[in-house]
Amino acid sequence: MTEVTTTSAVSDSVATVPKAAESGNIGQWIIDHISNSTEWHLPFGIHIHLPQFEPVQIGGVSLDFSITNHVVMIWIAAIILLIMFRSVKRDKQVQSGFGMFLEMIVVFVRDEIAISNMGEKHGKKFTPLLVTFFMFIWVANLMGLIPLFSTSTANISVTASLALVTFLSTQIFGVKENGLIGYYKGLVPHGVPGYLWPLMFVVELVGLIAKHVALMIRLFANMTAGHIVLFALIGLVVVFKTLFASPISIAFGLFVFFLELLVATIQAYIFTLLSALFIGMSVNPDH
Repeated sequence: MTEVTTTSAVSDSVATVPKAAESGNIGQWIIDHISNSTEWHLPFGIHIHLPQFEPVQIGGVSLDFSITNHVVMIWIAAIILLIMFRSVKRDKQVQSGFGMFLEMIVVFVRDEIAISNMGEKHGKKFTPLLVTFFMFIWVANLMGLIPLFSTSTANISVTASLALVTFLSTQIFGVKENGLIGYYKGLVPHGVPGYLWPLMFVVELVGLIAKHVALMIRLFANMTAGHIVLFALIGLVVVFKTLFASPISIAFGLFVFFLELLVATIQAYIFTLLSALFIGMSVNPDH
């Protein structure tokens, strides 16, 4: 099944290479594949034009609610998750088949990520959020390797929204657990002289924001870079203008494809792990 999917992914991409050859712009071909779009490009040259709306002005801020390709990918990822978890029989004490696979993931996130980094009390409390992070990012990452879909996590707006959820969780639950003054006072390490306290508070506050910005960029950059490398290798056939380059191009393309399967899982794990660490540090500042 995996081989069929892999072959389809590469063959579909190779099928569009001649168009790039006609234009002679491989870079633009790669950008078109990884960028957000107002069209949903399907196999066999089918293009679906997505609904577009006029931007709405709210408080001097222009908000565009137009539906783009990556928005559709987010909806599909959410529907896939709903179907996956609705398929589990909750009244069954011992799960089997796919239910056992989902249970294994949930238990792993709860025990190895949530409880081990946040303690048992907060770990169990935040397990639903962390499982949602892991499963959504994992599914969204893997969708980019299927010809019918694209990678919504290669859109910085999507990764920024995910990182914003983590940031708001750290602030809201940090204040809730420690009080407004206690939480922000805890940002500065103990033992700092009083005259350095304002400076250290600003430094720690900037560091707090920088950690979440890094969380956003890490996922965006890794998913974007992987797809650029994959399409660049496929485009070698056009660059060298000979079919003799195709065995090397497809062989390396397949290698990067399987590597991307691993990267998609690792990036979902890293984002979930760092979110657990940041939230755990906010609700347990002494740790």
